[in-house]
Amino acid sequence: MSRRRTKVSAIGLALCAVVVAFPLGGGAAAAEGAAAPSGRYVAFGDSYSADSGVMPIAKGTNPFCLQSARNYPKLVAAELGLTLVDVTCGGATVAHLSKPQYRGVPAQLDALNGDESVVTVGIGGNDNNLFASAIALCGAFAPIAVLDLGAPCQRTYGDRFDRLIASDAPAIGAALDAIRLRAPHAKVYVVGYLSILPQSGRCFRQMPLTTGDTAYMNAVQKNINTMLAEQAALHGATYIDTFTPSIGHDVCQPVGVRWIEPPLSGQPIHPGAVGAAAQARIVAATLAS
Repeated sequence: MSRRRTKVSAIGLALCAVVVAFPLGGGAAAAEGAAAPSGRYVAFGDSYSADSGVMPIAKGTNPFCLQSARNYPKLVAAELGLTLVDVTCGGATVAHLSKPQYRGVPAQLDALNGDESVVTVGIGGNDNNLFASAIALCGAFAPIAVLDLGAPCQRTYGDRFDRLIASDAPAIGAALDAIRLRAPHAKVYVVGYLSILPQSGRCFRQMPLTTGDTAYMNAVQKNINTMLAEQAALHGATYIDTFTPSIGHDVCQPVGVRWIEPPLSGQPIHPGAVGAAAQARIVAATLAS
């Protein structure tokens, strides 16, 4: 086997390993007026909210959640003077808002007591195994993607991932209604996902996809953010667009510029420390406004 093929295969395997190592971590009218400038802040979400992989892990949390001590909810709470209850957990799905994820890790909604002024929700990427299956299935084409011919993953799977997103919309809406019921005075914010891939071209060394499949997977990510924004609007929440500000900070960019780390890193296809800080700036600016 050639040295080049060995490297391609290694990256392809790394893409699949992301599924195991870092699973992604998803109404009524909103309460009138803006959230209080200080108060109780509850953060819900998966690994993109827990910022899994950004060390160190938060003290007192379940290690399986890989909740960072420097994730964006903690940075936002510190900046705005909010009292944070952070129950974000890597691998969480929308179902884990209402049921335990691990033994000793209660349903995330149990963190609400009705006194909240702010709630953030970053969920949906793990629902129906969306991101994990997209990464694994498209990454499996790495050995032939080196030729950059067409879009083999798109040709094989078509609208499969878009159908999974559409099927998840009612669950996201129901979760937002449940949050509103338990936290009637809170401003609820749905936080989108950062841009993982470039908006044109490809970067085969970091993400072994064809140019066509890079565009295909980018469209899938845009679709889930669109669904989250629609459900937020329908269920009395405010959507926070982190995707648009993150364009140009994708996995293909150099250290210090990228907000999402490449597969062969400590935070594979997840926000690194720079990305977590960027998420915090975007979310804090929205909450402060």
